[in-house]
Amino acid sequence: MNEHYDVLIRNASIVDGTGAARYRGDVGVNGDRIARIGDLHDASATTEIDAVGLVITPGFIDAHTHDDRLMLSGGDMAPKVSQGITTVIGGNCGISLAPMPRAIPNPVTPPLNLLDESGAWFRFTSFAEYLDALRAQPAATNCAMLVGHTTLRVATMDDLTQAASVAETAAMRDLVEEAMTAGAIGVSTGLFYESAIAAPTEEVIDICEPLHRHGGVYCTHMRDEGDDVIKSLTETFRIGREAKVPVVISHHKVVGVNNYGRASETLQFITDHMEKQAICLDCYPYPAASTILSAHRAVNATRVTVTWSKTLPQFAGRDLTDIMAELGGTMAEVIDRLTPAGAIYYMMDDADVQRILKFDQTMIGSDGLPHDDAPHPRLWGSFPRVLGHYGRGLGLFSLETAIHKMTGLTAKNFGLTGRGLVQEGAYADLTLLNPETVNEGATYIAPKTPAIGIDTVIVNGAVVWRYGKPSGARPGRVLRREPA
Repeated sequence: MNEHYDVLIRNASIVDGTGAARYRGDVGVNGDRIARIGDLHDASATTEIDAVGLVITPGFIDAHTHDDRLMLSGGDMAPKVSQGITTVIGGNCGISLAPMPRAIPNPVTPPLNLLDESGAWFRFTSFAEYLDALRAQPAATNCAMLVGHTTLRVATMDDLTQAASVAETAAMRDLVEEAMTAGAIGVSTGLFYESAIAAPTEEVIDICEPLHRHGGVYCTHMRDEGDDVIKSLTETFRIGREAKVPVVISHHKVVGVNNYGRASETLQFITDHMEKQAICLDCYPYPAASTILSAHRAVNATRVTVTWSKTLPQFAGRDLTDIMAELGGTMAEVIDRLTPAGAIYYMMDDADVQRILKFDQTMIGSDGLPHDDAPHPRLWGSFPRVLGHYGRGLGLFSLETAIHKMTGLTAKNFGLTGRGLVQEGAYADLTLLNPETVNEGATYIAPKTPAIGIDTVIVNGAVVWRYGKPSGARPGRVLRREPA
């Protein structure tokens, strides 16, 4: 009797996420799993997709996102599924939507305002309550969520300019315990930001104490990615060792003209320490960063573009120099008038970006900010840019290697069992793309443009993106970490 599948993808060239060479075959899906891979020409299916000229890959896993709110407020996840992403890692940079067991300050403490300027979305008193909301109202993508250190500080401390007291540290540690029990995959920090910079290393180690017991990870936007980047890496590795957990270096980069070329130094330093402890890193494929607008960040950038402003929203998408000419005043004065606000900072050397992207152990993360009025193009364009501009265009790596950095490597590092691979029995998170045309559509001028060459995206066996638009399906799940 002929086999029947829910979904059958015929005539595909398969890049399986391991880094191995591509091969030809058909892929049959039943329910949420890949049932068969091989010659299925005699099989039938409820839904058939002819993949002639296309490559089928595992769905991309975005190693670094700020999609905590987007999954609830924009559940079609168009910025992500349009570029082939099927799973997002949220709660990065110390910024998570939960837990918030007391009223959020008004105005919302930066950088928490990158998730919600109004504060209305910080309504989940526990991490369990937040994950329950994600399960009750699924998004188009899967997610695995971190609990943010800055969120914990805001939830437990009255003075963020100080180190946490013994009692405050204990309260944060209790919240981490609750989050890990509920299903968080680890803790993130944003020690770079004013709201967390006063936290000593010991505070972070103390609140991360539950992680080892629960098999969690520690992800960090380090204190410094410029002159003191080696000192910050040293602190990061110490936290990982003392907490006895794997470390993820978020959006690794070296910033500032004086530090151009130092990626070779940082990557060697990371490599040396990888021999002693579990370390991994992610990178977004652009030489410009994006976060909240502040004068001390702007002064170190060669160019600044405002992405949103609560007080003067009409200037979103405009360069700071043009705004200064129009409004008059010093940089500091104009920034004060614009804030609270966000910005894109041009402050990296593309040669360093290429070195980091090419590094064997680098995962790909978008670090997109979905609630900016004029976001950095990385929100919509990161993954196809790696495949098109850096892979096919500059020849940094093969398609197979690039896909591994987006799928199998990320699933392994975050303990997402059954994801990131095209294998029989794996979850049917799949992306079909044209390897000859795939590329970013988003630009700094038109940042919300969907990617080129992404044909079909499937999450847990359901099509979520096809014919250039979301399907309306919301099959995403909350994933737990399962350490090897």
